[in-house]
Amino acid sequence: MEPAALIYTAVGVATLMAAVLPRVLGRAPISMPMVFLGAGALAFTVIDPLPDPDPIEHSSFILHLTELCVIISLMGAGLALNRPVGLGRWSSTWRLLGLTMPLTMLAIGLLGWGALGWGLASSLLLAAVLAPTDPVLASEVQVAEPAENPDDPGEGEDEVRFALTSEAGLNDGLAFPFTYAAVAISVVGAAPDAWLPQWLAVDVLWRLACGVLVGLLAGWALRKLFFAAPSEDFRLAEHAEGFVALAATFLAYGLTELAEGYGFVAVFVCACTIRAGERSHGYHRVLHQYVEQAERMLTVLVIFLLGGAAVTGLLAGTGWREVLVAVVVLLVVRPVAGLVGLARGKTGPRERAAISFFGVRGVGSLFYVAYAIQSGDFVDPGAIWRVVGLVVIGSILLHGITATPSIRLLDRLRVRAARVRHGDPDQAPQTPV
Repeated sequence: MEPAALIYTAVGVATLMAAVLPRVLGRAPISMPMVFLGAGALAFTVIDPLPDPDPIEHSSFILHLTELCVIISLMGAGLALNRPVGLGRWSSTWRLLGLTMPLTMLAIGLLGWGALGWGLASSLLLAAVLAPTDPVLASEVQVAEPAENPDDPGEGEDEVRFALTSEAGLNDGLAFPFTYAAVAISVVGAAPDAWLPQWLAVDVLWRLACGVLVGLLAGWALRKLFFAAPSEDFRLAEHAEGFVALAATFLAYGLTELAEGYGFVAVFVCACTIRAGERSHGYHRVLHQYVEQAERMLTVLVIFLLGGAAVTGLLAGTGWREVLVAVVVLLVVRPVAGLVGLARGKTGPRERAAISFFGVRGVGSLFYVAYAIQSGDFVDPGAIWRVVGLVVIGSILLHGITATPSIRLLDRLRVRAARVRHGDPDQAPQTPV
């Protein structure tokens, strides 16, 4: 059997299934990542000619594949958000970033140090890798697409979908400074004077500021080009050219990385800035649909390989302590940190519970661990990959089963509450439950 022919066939089947499955599974408690995780595990178990998916041996490939998947998903997340940026309008997001994320990192770092017996560098890396929620695998609990009339509450985002989408868009980039800190400690040691000044000045202040600034400038320039260019030939919004969403993604990311800033931050900021222009224009939906299709194809490949890696050695040697840590991260750390961060906020009790529970871990975590292990000098890279793999696989299964029924239940409760309070079910997205 020719391996190349087999791979082409598998890619064709996977791409076709990526288009069909979201519609087939729309109401079922099964997500597309769950299906391809199982397909990858089955394929690598029964088909011999498939290449080895070991993430340590093929770290460069995994790094760039997951990097591409994340930046495209960040562009999609930013384009989908209908709500203008603001302190009050984004209050749930700021709470998740300012309170929930640090508490999550602290708890995971303590688990790495206390339960797994790891050193400071590995524990900090685990905390950084598992802190961000994922814009790739959480489509069932995120904003679906740009609304044609974002001012109409019937077409706007409810607080759960909005909070999870905006959080995922920003905390992927905010995890990078702590990944850099873990890498620095693994190389030069834990003495603060060996790494802290450089880290604060460059990895925190410069890289974050650069990401925000380049994202704003790139988004502003592209927004002008799309909607207000002097020549109609350059006014791409009038020609419905969806593939330029990839151009926006790569420009924002590439320019920021050239300036040694955080490209993840820049891509999301760029997307939000583009979305702020002509907010009700249908071109935003065209851009988002193109990005969503590209993201779905890449997600299929990443999760398929993760399923293959899980049955070919990634989880070999897993002990009960590592399984326990993964369970605690998913069922205790994120939910408790989320509830603390959202306490006394604008969300209702059921919305707080949903936002806190659905802290999906996924492709972003795989990118960070691949980047850090390639750049640093960690004692046991295999153990780090095992724990991260367990958490991501556990998240795919746990959140994949619970997302659809939970969100549908919240939608029904929101409509019922809107009828009781306002007599109008169209008020449901803004009615806390």
